[in-house]
Order: sequence, then structure tokens, then C-alpha cells
Amino acid sequence: MIAYKKLIFELSKEDRVGYSLPPSRFTDYSIEDLSNSFKRESDLLLPEVSELDVLRHFTNISNKNFGVENGFYPLGSCTMKYNPKINEEIASLRAFRRLHPLQPISTVQGALKVYYELQKILSEVSGLHEFTLNSYAGAHGELVGLMVIKKYHEANQDFKRNKIIIPDSAHGTNPASVVVCGMEVIEIKSNERGRVSIDALKEAVKDRDDIAGMMLTNPNTLGIFEDDICEITKIIHQAGGLMYYDGANLNALLGKVRPGDMGFDVMHINLHKTFSTPHGGGGPGSGPVGVTKELAEYLPNPRIKKIEDHYYIENNGDAIGQISGFYGNYMIALRAYVYLLTLGKENIKLIGPYATLNANYIKEQLKSLYQLPIDGNCMHEVVFNGLVDKDTEVKTLDIAKRLLDYGMHAPTIYFPLLFPQAIMIEPTETESLQTMDEFISVMKDIAIEAKEHPERLKEAPTKTPIRRTDEVFAAKEMIFSYKDYLEYREKREE
Repeated sequence: MIAYKKLIFELSKEDRVGYSLPPSRFTDYSIEDLSNSFKRESDLLLPEVSELDVLRHFTNISNKNFGVENGFYPLGSCTMKYNPKINEEIASLRAFRRLHPLQPISTVQGALKVYYELQKILSEVSGLHEFTLNSYAGAHGELVGLMVIKKYHEANQDFKRNKIIIPDSAHGTNPASVVVCGMEVIEIKSNERGRVSIDALKEAVKDRDDIAGMMLTNPNTLGIFEDDICEITKIIHQAGGLMYYDGANLNALLGKVRPGDMGFDVMHINLHKTFSTPHGGGGPGSGPVGVTKELAEYLPNPRIKKIEDHYYIENNGDAIGQISGFYGNYMIALRAYVYLLTLGKENIKLIGPYATLNANYIKEQLKSLYQLPIDGNCMHEVVFNGLVDKDTEVKTLDIAKRLLDYGMHAPTIYFPLLFPQAIMIEPTETESLQTMDEFISVMKDIAIEAKEHPERLKEAPTKTPIRRTDEVFAAKEMIFSYKDYLEYREKREE
């Protein structure tokens, strides 16, 4: 990271230009022909900079980024694994880049084959009958899956089923998706083992006929496998509901256990987590949704089908409708397809075991210094509850900030909400023993610093371009643009 702190507006000089437009060839038209209702009433606030100004500015800004290609990125629940460059190489081929979704079907048979075969591979690894790749992200996939569940109950004339059961350890998007879908949440508590309480679940469905389903992440957000999963799915099915699998943590099970075999009816997959497509920065993402054979007719349109060697597009009248412009983020699906073919059947089976092995290695190395709230083996991620020694008054936030000074990205903190000082570490299967040992060594040094020099943690970070940000200020003052900043500064000076 370098000490570059300029806004591009601060480089602006009046009348400086970076590009000259050619003379207009459309002389039959004038700006005067445009209705005043479409014209701006004030000048557009844009920086006046040269091409070199722009290039240097954004190159310097890009050097502030930290990603998996800079260093260790153990962000729990996010599966920040390496994206192999062959994925990008294939996706950048002109034959894929220049496709248009409105081309005649006969001219895009190869692209449809990629789409169709990726659906089939996802069905194979998940144990579900059919997939759609149309949803744009994980949370979008959740909404689509819930719409399928809702449609299923409505098709059975069972309109009263609008309650979705969610454990208190669930991802925050789960209850949000339920509300967006027009249904209601019933939250149940976890037991002392950090898993779904069977007693609480039985009580939640007792004497009710309005249970639409249950959303569950397995392994859950504590990184623990729900070992009562078969009984959980049985209880929900007996209550007339369907089981929804949140695929955010699928990486831990890949090649070992399939959601369909555990009794799930619907699931979404985060391609950017499990299948190594670009991650973070707001996308583009992809959240394919898979369902059992009984629910396949409700998947959204358009759907890619195959007769003999010909691929075609089907629009089904029983579908929940269309939830994307065309076929989702095709180029992201293409990257996942390349990743899967590159690994092959044999190597896909190694992902879950290696990810689990790495997380347990870190757990065992750190549990003497960092409090392990749930003992036993974890899956792909481990959750600590701050330091074992609570006398230092050093908090999880201080530990995370100190990690930045050592050149490492901080783990997820204060999630899940079950523990007040939660630190969630997910190393993924792509990290080497050498990298994990370096991280472990730094975490041990920080634990010692917390006892002997706690002020170093309280003052951290000291080696980053900016120190601790005022998060309350950032939440209350919505400054999203340079114009917002100027208005804020003017208000402050009054």
C-alpha cells in the first residue's frame, strides 16, 4: 500500500481534456430538438483531467486493494479461495466475449452447451435434479428458491403456508429473503453444541399447518456439521414443509456429502465461493438454484434444454416467471465451468477434505490462546470467542486491526452473533502449510502483545494508509460522491 490519498477531483484543472470527440455526423439533429424535460438544469460535476491523470490515479488506487493475490485472506463465511487464471483466459476469448443474448439459437449452440453441462455438473455434485443459472447472486438465489417453495404450496392450494423456520445462527440474508418473498420468519435457538435444537424445532412445528419450509446452512455458520440433519429434514417434511439449503458453506462438503442426499429440496450455490469465480466488490455474482424433480417445473424462465445434440430455450408456463434479463451472468457461469473441468471428478473430491483439514490445523494451533466456544472438530472454518485471557480488555476488533499491521487481511469478526467476541477464520483448501504457519505465528505474537503491550493493539493499525475509521460517522453521514463531500464540508464550515 502506498500513501496516495488524492481524489480525482483534486487533480482537476479547468479546460483540461483527456479525449476529443470527432465532429458529429448527425447534422440533422440538434440539442434544441430535445425536450427541456430531458435537459440538465445545471452543469454536470465531472473532473477535468488528462488521460495520464486518469491512468496514474486509478493505478495508485488499485495499489490500495488487498485480495487473495496480495496475501492471506482468511475471511470466514466468504471462502476467499484463489481464482485460477485459466478461468479468466477462457472467459476472455473473443468467441465468448462477443456473444449477444438475442443471437439466433443456431449460432450459440456452444454457449448453450456450456450452460447446460454446468447445470448437469451442479446437479451431480449436489444430488438435486435440475438447476437454473439465472439468478445473479447468492441472496438472489435465496429469493428464487423461496419463490419456488411458495409456488409449490400455492400449486397445492395450500395458501396458508407462509412461515419459514431459520436457526439463530443463520446468515442475515436468510430472514431478509423470507421477508422480501412475502413470508414470515420463525427463529429457533441453537443448543449447547452449537447445532439446531431438535426440541426447539419440534416445538416450533407443533400443532401448526402453516410451515412452508426451513432454511439451513450445513455446516452451519459456526463451521460445525449438523449431525442431526436427517432428523431435521424428517421433522420439516412431516410438518408439510420443504427444506432449503443455503449453499454458502458448500465448500466444506464438496466431494463428500450431497445436500440432495441429506433431504434438502431446494438449494442455492454461490459460484464465487465454492467454484472459484471473482469475489467481492459487488459482483458480478451468480447464485444457481437447484431443486428436486418434483419442483423442477417451477424453476424460472428461460431454461436451457437439450434434444439429442441440439440445445434450445424453453419457457415453461408453470415457472415462477423470469427473474433476470436473460440467462444470469453467463461469463461467471463459464468461469465455474472451466474450474470444474480443470479439476475433474477426482480432484473435486479433495476440496472439502483439504478445506476441513486446514481449518482444523489452525484451530488446534491457536486454541490455547484463543477461546474455543464449541469444542470438537470443525469443518471448513473455525470460530473463536476472542482471547482466552480476558483480563487484557483487548477486544476482537483490536486483534483484527493489529493483523493489518502484519500485512494480513483480518478474519470475519463479530459473526456469528452467538458469541460476543467472535473471530471466524476460513483458510480454504488453496492455502499452503507455510502460509498458515505464518498466520498462526502472527496470531500467537498478537496474543502475547495483548498481554505485554496492549496499547499496540488499541492503537492499531499504524501501517495502513488510514487508521481506524469512525464507523458511526460513516453510517450516519451518507457521503457517496464528491458532490456529497462538498455539501458536507460546506455545512461543517457554516
